[in-house]
Amino acid sequence: MKQFIKEWGPFILFLIALGLVRLFLIQPVSVDGHSMDPTLADGERLIVLRTAKIDRFDIVVAKEKEGNKTKEIVKRVIGLPGDTITYKDDVLYVNGKKTSEPYLDKYQKAFEDDDLQDIYSYNTLFQQLAENSDAFTTAKDGSTEFTVKVPKNQYFLLGDDRIVSKDSREVGSFKKSAIVGEVKFRFWPLSKIGGVN
Repeated sequence: MKQFIKEWGPFILFLIALGLVRLFLIQPVSVDGHSMDPTLADGERLIVLRTAKIDRFDIVVAKEKEGNKTKEIVKRVIGLPGDTITYKDDVLYVNGKKTSEPYLDKYQKAFEDDDLQDIYSYNTLFQQLAENSDAFTTAKDGSTEFTVKVPKNQYFLLGDDRIVSKDSREVGSFKKSAIVGEVKFRFWPLSKIGGVN
């Protein structure tokens, strides 16, 4: 028995530690769809830190109910509990203060140039949605100006590709308990391996 513990003990301890880290601290997840383009692409694989404190503009994984199923989605935190979020013609105001969203620059410029027709050339439905939209960020009903008061202990989440993202504009804000954690690391594809901003 001593020989077995000597030979296999460290390996068994390593497996236990790995299991505990996976259970309580980190979780792998994959991006499904185009709602976080161009920041994160469909099929990319990420590591989520379950214990991270959630701040504005963090990219998070949240649980969303769709019928009888629960799925995990990747979105960006725009509104924190108690915030008043306003959009006016693609400009974000947080609690009345104008706030920049540099992660939207590429797609907002493309929207202004050609309604994203070139970027969306792979999907005619996306092209139609962009062509019929009066702004890059609109409310569920298509309004270019809207205001949301985020309830206590909830978060307002949006995808970076506002034209195609199904997010808090449609399904409402997310309870704190629905937030799995913050996306910290991309491990696939290998060409993009590293931290996620």
